Amino acid sequence: MSDLPPLDLSADVLTLTRALVDVPSVSGTEKPLADLVEAALRGLGGLEVERIGNNVLARTNLGRPTRVVLAGHLDTVPIADNVPSRIEGDRLYGCGTSDMKSGDAVMLRVAGRFGVPGAEPAHDLTFAFYDNEEVEAVKNGLGRVARERRGWLYGDLAILLEPTDGEIEGGCQGTLRVRLTTPGHRAHSARSWLGRNAIHGLAGPLATLAAYQAREVEIDGCTYREGLNAVGISGGVAGNVIPDEAGLLVNFRYAPDRDEDAAEAHVREVFAQAVADGATLEIVDHSGGALPGLSEPAAAAFVAAVGRPARAKLGWTDVARFAAFGIPAVNYGPGDPQLAHTREEHVRIDRLQPAEDALVAYLSGSTA
Repeated sequence: MSDLPPLDLSADVLTLTRALVDVPSVSGTEKPLADLVEAALRGLGGLEVERIGNNVLARTNLGRPTRVVLAGHLDTVPIADNVPSRIEGDRLYGCGTSDMKSGDAVMLRVAGRFGVPGAEPAHDLTFAFYDNEEVEAVKNGLGRVARERRGWLYGDLAILLEPTDGEIEGGCQGTLRVRLTTPGHRAHSARSWLGRNAIHGLAGPLATLAAYQAREVEIDGCTYREGLNAVGISGGVAGNVIPDEAGLLVNFRYAPDRDEDAAEAHVREVFAQAVADGATLEIVDHSGGALPGLSEPAAAAFVAAVGRPARAKLGWTDVARFAAFGIPAVNYGPGDPQLAHTREEHVRIDRLQPAEDALVAYLSGSTA
């Protein structure tokens, strides 16, 4: 039995956010928080609840013609002396306040409203609280749910409560990482002419990256700006040795009008000369993007409920998993994405209730 106090879903969203933040849940240690979330959802009485590892799923089964999936991850990056939470002025500080326990709190408030017997949401609802989003993709809890209980993720619209500062962010960029390795010939640095410096061989690819012109693409009124950047470099043997190998790690963030094959082909085209000169290009990891899908009726209705135009999600999120199933998905949460993962992470208190209110209005069908 846990000594932690139970979650009170009748508490206001600020109080609930604080309660979530004060339960540490760094990736891989989500069990105590998942236990609390599961118990709170089961206690509502109007939800079917299933537990898969530290992933907690709940849904209504009211026979509505449409279903909306709400999803949020329970894990955070490592704590930076910022748990427990604290309030300073109009801000709540603490690890996960922005990314994304404030969004989880909004989800729980919505569940507390519509997950009780007799509730009358306009849509059937699914809630997915999952683990290991902040680490390597192979551990991602939503990915596990997609593999083992895919039917739980189906719906007419998916809303991820990722931090967007109260704005709707449509779709997401794809992300591709490649390693470019240049060959050389080892020699004593006192007789460098006898070798070939592999680090120097990176000069051409680095110049190519420095001159790269990023493409901008508008889709459903959202402008996605691409980027191709060196994010890591390696090489060197010793202080007196000409290196015979050097590596460059490159990240391509691309607009969702490119599929994964097109993104890879573009990067290979950019580095074609380097490969012709003897470099090798290796795919390190790759996650495709997601189109915003804002022309879909369910997504358009949600944009109207929030009352502000959508913008592009500049980054990768799990909306891509839903897009792969043909489900329109958006990001919408009270946290500020620019504060995610920082020591000074916080959420503005005045962002919390409006996020809850907008979701309740949309899900209850009370918006025009």
